[in-house]
Amino acid sequence: MKILVTGAAGFIGARLCEQLLARGDQVVGLDNLNNYYDVALKEARLARLLPHANFEFHRLDIVDRAGLERLIKAAQPQRVMHLAAQAGVRYSIQNPHAYVEANLLGFMNILEACRHQQIEHLVYASTSSVYGANTKMPFSVHDNVDHPVSFYAATKKANELMAHTYSHLYQLPTTGLRFFTVYGPWGRPDMSLFLFTRKILAGEPIDVFNHGHHRRDFTYVDDIVEGVIRCLDRVATGSSSWNADHPDPGTSAAPYRLYNIGNNSPVELMDFIGTLERCLGIEAKKNFLPLQPGDVPDTYADVTALVDDVGYQPATSIATGIANFVTWYKAYYGIQP
Repeated sequence: MKILVTGAAGFIGARLCEQLLARGDQVVGLDNLNNYYDVALKEARLARLLPHANFEFHRLDIVDRAGLERLIKAAQPQRVMHLAAQAGVRYSIQNPHAYVEANLLGFMNILEACRHQQIEHLVYASTSSVYGANTKMPFSVHDNVDHPVSFYAATKKANELMAHTYSHLYQLPTTGLRFFTVYGPWGRPDMSLFLFTRKILAGEPIDVFNHGHHRRDFTYVDDIVEGVIRCLDRVATGSSSWNADHPDPGTSAAPYRLYNIGNNSPVELMDFIGTLERCLGIEAKKNFLPLQPGDVPDTYADVTALVDDVGYQPATSIATGIANFVTWYKAYYGIQP
């Protein structure tokens, strides 16, 4: 197939492009290469893709409606994987307008372009953060998610609502994927594993929020990408059993689906840190702090729907995943093993 991947220089996007190319797909990559984090890291990810004959890259912002429409019209992809977004819970408190532009206006432009070009299937990134104030574990796509606790989460919940509207009005098949704490090689510098590794190696204390009582459903990037590809391949359809008197939030009579993509095995933050310490051979200095605004204490993905529908099977243990990240980190930054 020919697949457009937005956010192609991002953590998940670059790995997804690699896997799609490896199986023989044509990939059109789009990214604005903004400076939310180290642009050199994004360029290094991209450099691994550019030599491939079936990959073409366009530096473009999804907020550029006319540019996006021209690109999709010219490229004529069959399917779209939309990963470009402004990420980060805490940054959404500091700079909410960036989330309005990228996550609301940008997503609107994606929906319109897909509608007009009759895209076979739009798959887009949502987040586990949409579960917000929910405390029933594990989090299920069949649960109500009307109480976000960060503006980032609110924009992603809005994306799900916007997608449903287009699925209903125009029969555009859409699938939303709620990612759970993705980690692994080539990861994002603003995420905990990257931050912890850098500070531990530098001999600096790490900030441990909620006094270390977090639990996170850490999910290795290759497991995420495997689930994404399975969802891309399975075009969303309406559910014949959907009942308007008892509406299921995760499905619809329209061609619309939502899935959790997680490891289905939450890990205590202190155990996560302990595994990293063993991989580095260094004990971290820890600065214990209270829960941050916008954060939730625990995440735990119910992936039953994804397993049932596409056969998703996360396979990477925390020990293996963190070891792989540490090996990559030391090689990338030229640190002696």
